[in-house]
Amino acid sequence: MVDDGDCVAIFHSIHRVMKAEKVLKAEKLAVLLIPVPRQLSSDCGLAIRFPLSLRNKIVEVLTDVGLEGAEIWHKQDGTYSLIP
Repeated sequence: MVDDGDCVAIFHSIHRVMKAEKVLKAEKLAVLLIPVPRQLSSDCGLAIRFPLSLRNKIVEVLTDVGLEGAEIWHKQDGTYSLIP
């Protein structure tokens, strides 16, 4: 479900992930709501997948609407690493 090179944004509540999806899709950004990958953990169970090329724009949009603080993970060679 998450390809190498993709990013995953994890939020700590279902409310925040649903709001983020709505805001990002309104900006016409290529995001997809997915279950949190097994290798990662989250209380809410849902995450947003997007290409690495959109990372800066997504962080900007989320910050503008008060949703900063999401954990963003990048998948490379089958392994996830947290992007600071």
